[in-house]
Amino acid sequence: MSNLYVGLVHHPINNKNGEVVTTSVTNLDIHDISRSCRTFGVSKFFLVTPLKAQHELVGRILGHWESDKANAYNPDRQSALSSTGLINSVEDACAEITELEGQAPSLIVTGANFSSYDGAAEDLASLLKIDKRPYFLLFGTGWGLHASLVERADYRLEPLFGAAPDGYNHLSVRSAAAIYLDRLKARERPLDPSSL
Repeated sequence: MSNLYVGLVHHPINNKNGEVVTTSVTNLDIHDISRSCRTFGVSKFFLVTPLKAQHELVGRILGHWESDKANAYNPDRQSALSSTGLINSVEDACAEITELEGQAPSLIVTGANFSSYDGAAEDLASLLKIDKRPYFLLFGTGWGLHASLVERADYRLEPLFGAAPDGYNHLSVRSAAAIYLDRLKARERPLDPSSL
């Protein structure tokens, strides 16, 4: 069992003016981040939003892929979504993880605009291997996680740095999640491809 949980936070989020907002859940984020979480053995992927209308939308999307017809058409999609859940808040997700694991998770935050951080993905990957307590990795939407989440985090993960000559560095949250999960949870590759 993995000790890593992932949350895609839609509230509290910053807008471009630094105000607290609630962003909309997108279909692509649900599917793509679920697939990444399933591929890298994440225990559970939480979509975090307090909006009832968003809960209804996500419920329809997840429910569709649980149907027999959709499962027969694309069983991999149902498998990818099997550990995806919907929750009202980060606090509720932490409570659920605590109930599942018997201890509170260590809260990890990401952000492209952090001025300081506690370590790189490689440092956190080492912790995940030796420390069996649960870790809850949060990704923000909009213009990033609100300070109220960043300030209470146990670990601020180093941003992903691009190589664009002009400094452009604006990955989608789906891409960032996939890159971080590969750096955190990828197994060592065998030298001999025939041993797979």
